[in-house]
Order: sequence, then structure tokens, then C-alpha cells
Amino acid sequence: MDFTFTDEQETVGKVARQLFEHRATPERLTELESGEVRYDAALWAELASADLLGIALPESVGGTGGGFLELGVLLSEVGYSVAPVPVYATLALGADTIARHGDSDLQQRFLPGVVDGSMLLTAALAEPGNSDPTTPRTTARPDGDVWRLTGTKELVPAAQLAAAIVVSADADDGPGLFVVETHGGGVDVTPAHTTNGEPFADVELNGAVASRLAKDDGADIVGALYTRALVGLCAMQIGVAERALKLAASYTSEREQFGRPIGSFQAVQQRMADAFIDTQAIRWTTWHAAWLIAEGRPAEREAAIAKFWAAEAGARVTASAQQVHGGMGIDVTYPLSRYFLWSKQIELALGSASQQLARLGKAYAEGLTP
Repeated sequence: MDFTFTDEQETVGKVARQLFEHRATPERLTELESGEVRYDAALWAELASADLLGIALPESVGGTGGGFLELGVLLSEVGYSVAPVPVYATLALGADTIARHGDSDLQQRFLPGVVDGSMLLTAALAEPGNSDPTTPRTTARPDGDVWRLTGTKELVPAAQLAAAIVVSADADDGPGLFVVETHGGGVDVTPAHTTNGEPFADVELNGAVASRLAKDDGADIVGALYTRALVGLCAMQIGVAERALKLAASYTSEREQFGRPIGSFQAVQQRMADAFIDTQAIRWTTWHAAWLIAEGRPAEREAAIAKFWAAEAGARVTASAQQVHGGMGIDVTYPLSRYFLWSKQIELALGSASQQLARLGKAYAEGLTP
């Protein structure tokens, strides 16, 4: 396999980085974080103008017809700049799912608005007291031409901003995915405080009206969404770890003790080398899983492996970056603090490292081939 990006994928990364570097500055982030919600609507509009919001959507809804790798490249740039835009929620969780499983009416209803920046979406997988996002306890019952959903979802990314949510729920024929509009009856959205300050909310559903997404014969579409959601988190962690490592390298090459840069000390060099190896582990396990998804191949095991490294190694990288900064590392006004908090949020989202190991162990116990 060849993980070299195409010219188009390289362009996505370059355009996104340029936009984020100019708009998601530390000063702008501080301004947003002092407000009610960490979301930059003007930057979101610029992403739409640059044709970045449709990179993984079909041309029939105004997208450019790209795939999951292009989306992964964009997500890694979001992590690199800890950008205040719901790319993960809207594109990876919401729009991608509707594009793959929604009928033509649902696609035309929601996706053109995503492309032009007027529509925000998300998906709700996590539930309180339920450690397995692929087996939802939220229930779905048919009611004429619609479905009624009842249950609680927690820590739904950007739910307070989204016009609609893709919700996993258990129907009579097994788990499925349903689209619920947030302003409809029976939907209660409560913003939640989170580690990294990103907009998340808890969602209470009480007979909420929903449309069901198509379920292919024998296909586990809830599991497929969970797999893609994990890899999306890992792609962001690539950017987070890479930028934290870069900040640490810059600081240790300039900060001097005993008449020389601290980066010349063996202990610091070893710490930075370990962080570099960890960052590479996150990078290659993530792109392996993303490549499998883009090729339409099973990636459940590889997604769990990637999430293990994103969680375990991501935490080590940002902790090392913080520690080589010394006292500066715990200054919440210093840019590194955001990367530490983002890394921690990603580490625990949709299953920690130990939970991913448990999933992998269970797969082997059930006789799945390695």
C-alpha cells in the first residue's frame, strides 16, 4: 500500500492550513473561548468558499466527489490548529453518514446546505452508562411514515449548533441510524462543559420524530459509523500531536540553561525522540485505517488499533511537550495548553485506549483472524 497523498489531497491540506493559520490565531481563539460557544462562523463560511466543506460529498449535492482520505487530511489540519469549526461533527459524523445511507430526498434536504456552509450536522453515538456505542439503548418505534425515538445521548459534538442529528437507536429489527431535526418536538439539547472547551451537548429524546437511514442487507451501519468516527478522531490527533511536538522542538531549541539550549541535553533529546516515534505510530495506524475505509474494506480492527495509539501515544506526546516546557507548560495562556486539552478529549472520546484493547481482545477470543 502507498500512503503518499495525491496532488488533490495535498492541496486540501495546504489550503486548510493556510486558512487556519490566518484565522485561528491564538488571539482569535482566546476571544472565542471567552464567549458562549467556541465556534467561528466566519471561518466556517471561508471553508465553504474554499470548497472544503464538500470535499467528501458527491457531486449530486454540490460536493467535489472526494472520499474519506480527503476528509482525514482536513481533520488533521483541524487538529493542527485546534480550529474552532465543527468539521468533525458536520462532515465526518453527519454529512458523510447521510451521503452514504440517506435516500435522495434526505441528501438534497441536508447536504447542499453543508456544502455552502449554511447547514451544520452531527451524530449521537455515546450514551450514559453504556460503554459500547454500537449497541444503543435509545429506542426507535415506527409511527406511520415516521419513527419515534426515545432515549438519552451524551456529549454529542456541536449538537447545540446543529440543525439535525444522526442518532443511533435500537429498532425491532436491530440497531439503526435515524435523522432527527434539533428544533422538532421531543428534542431537548443541553450544552455540556468539556475538557477542551469545544461545543458538546447532551440530547434527550422523548418521542422525537425521525427519518430512518437505509440499512443494507446484513450491514451494521451503526458499527460502520462508529469505525469512521474513531478514525476521524485519530486524524485530528495526528495534527494535535504534530503541532505539540513542533512547539516543544521550537522551545527546547531556544530555551537555554547552563549556557546552551535545553534541547541539547540527552534527557530532553530522548523524551523528544520518544514523542516523535509516538506521533509516527498515530500517523501510520490512522492512515492505514483511513485507507481501508476509502477502499471500502473492513477496518473495525484497524480503527481500534489506531484509536489505541491516538489515545495512549497522544497523551504521552502532549504530556512530554508540556514537561519539556517546564513552568511554561502549565500556563493556560500559552498555546500548548490547548493541545494538551484536545489530546485528552480525543483520548477519552468514544472509548479510551483500554476500551479499544478490550474490543480487540474480544475479537480474538471470538476467533476472528488477525
